[in-house]
Formats: sequence, C-alpha cells, structure tokens
Amino acid sequence: MHHMADGFEKYGFPDGKRYNSFVGYFKRKYGERLQKIVLDAGFTCPNRDGNVGRGGCTYCDNAAFHPSYSTAGKSLHQQMDEGIEFHKVRYRTTEHYLAYFQSFSNTYAPLERLKALYEEALSHPDVVGIVIGTRPDCVDEEKLDYIAELAKKHVVIVEYGIESCYDRTLGRINRGHDFETARRAVEMTAQRGIDVGAHFILGLPGETKQMMLDSCALINALPIRSVKFHQLQIVKGTRMEKEYAECPEDFERFSLDEYLDFFTDMLERLRPDLFIERFVGEVPPRFVNETPWGLIRNVELLRLLEKRLEERDTWQGRLL
Repeated sequence: MHHMADGFEKYGFPDGKRYNSFVGYFKRKYGERLQKIVLDAGFTCPNRDGNVGRGGCTYCDNAAFHPSYSTAGKSLHQQMDEGIEFHKVRYRTTEHYLAYFQSFSNTYAPLERLKALYEEALSHPDVVGIVIGTRPDCVDEEKLDYIAELAKKHVVIVEYGIESCYDRTLGRINRGHDFETARRAVEMTAQRGIDVGAHFILGLPGETKQMMLDSCALINALPIRSVKFHQLQIVKGTRMEKEYAECPEDFERFSLDEYLDFFTDMLERLRPDLFIERFVGEVPPRFVNETPWGLIRNVELLRLLEKRLEERDTWQGRLL
C-alpha cells in the first residue's frame, strides 16, 4: 500500500483525508471550533422584488434551505440565542459562534441597514464573526470596503451563490446575473483580503456531466477559498418542478452511487487548496416529492465519499 500514499499525503489534507475538508478549518486557523448560527434578517432578492426580475430562481423555495430556528420577525439576538441553545446540545465544547446571514441576499439593502444588522450580530457576546450569503449582483465597492473593515477585527466570510459557470444555465434558471458578474464580485471581494466562498448546484437543466466537469477549470480560476456543491433537489411548488415534469431528459439525475463517482471526478479536477465545505445538500423531506437516496445524513455521505476516493486511489487535484 505504501507507494500509493505518497500521492495525496504530500498535499497535507486535514485528518489524512484525500480532499481538503473545511471541517476543522476554523479550529486550525483560530484554535477553536466555530459553529455557524443561521439567521434570517428579513432580506429579499432583486430577482424576486422586480428589480432584476420576479419569481426568484426557478429552483428556490427559501424555506426549504434554512433551519427551523431562524425565522424573520424574531430579533437577531433572539435568533442567535435560540440557535446557540440548539447547537449547545450537539457541540458542548463550542464557545464561540459565527452569525450566518443565509436566507436570500444578505447585502441587498442600503449600507446603513447592513451596518446596523452586521454590528447587531457582532455585538452578541458569543459571536466572533459573520458569514454573509449573497448574490454577485448585490455588492459594490462601498459595501465591500465596509466589510473589509469588519474583516480586520472579526472572522468574515462572504459566500456568493454562483450556481453555474454557464450563462445559458443561469438564464434558464432565472438567476438574473451572468457568470462575468460573479467573477467580478469574487475578484473585488478577494482583492480586499476578505475570505470568499462560492456555492454551485450540480445537475441544473441543460448541463451535461462533461459541462459540469469542464466548469472546474473556471472555478479553479476564481480567487475563492472555499466551495459548496449541492446536487439539484427539485423542491415542491417551484417552477423547476413543472419544468422537470415536462422535460426530464434535460436533467442529469444521479443515484447516490453515481453522484459519489461523479463528485470524485470533480474533486480530481479541483485545485487542492480549495476547501470543500460541502458536496451534497439536504432539504427536509416534506419539501420534495422524492428522496431517491433515502434519508441519509451528511456525515454518512462524507464517509462514503472518503471510501470512494480510497477505492479509486485518487484525491482532490490529482488530474491537475
């Protein structure tokens, strides 16, 4: 076995893994585990309120994507207290938290409102930083200058929903921005020394496996530190549900086994210093018509991915 180990061990992936896992990143960087508390600060999106478009992205029902304890209408401090209570049960050793502005587009407001919200979150005694989930078309120089100031004193990550590298796909899912907008936003953010994360969906309509694999080169070229991938889940009541019923042949659907293999192919093409924050999405079963993989937890999926990488004796970045 030993000669095989030489391959990936030189990358020094965390915990002897074959990919660059984000779990433990905060622990290595800040000396402690930081847990994210998801907040709903009552934002909307420009492609919902008519500014860019209406009806939002075709795959989106935001309620399916965030936990029950975060609901708009509760104050941020109340949401944080409840989120901390919720997580204390699971992670007794966590002392500090990150406020995760996740629902909708969390820079989509005038700068004064953003300052008030971010500073309210950061004033919580147990919160040491913020993660800001947003769209590439909802930032500008002034907002990023302010976020860069915050990043000098706190842990700050800006996470962009990019979803696809292909403009044809972005148009089809009513995303309301192109890939160039995403590239520019990521570059403007990274230039200011702010950590950038990006989110992509695998299996959007019209994209073949080859197109998704080819997008790795575009992703590698972005100055991002971490990345999240989700398999497409067809959420009830969305426009995509209708589209899938009408043209299922336009969708690349994966069995669990196929997805593990396909994601391994993706990993081989992703640069080894890119942190993989997640590779699979979980939507509560009530939001979907089918759960083809059964009810399988994220930690089990990570174990299966690790096993697949071992079976294929491969690792993140091997083909670069």
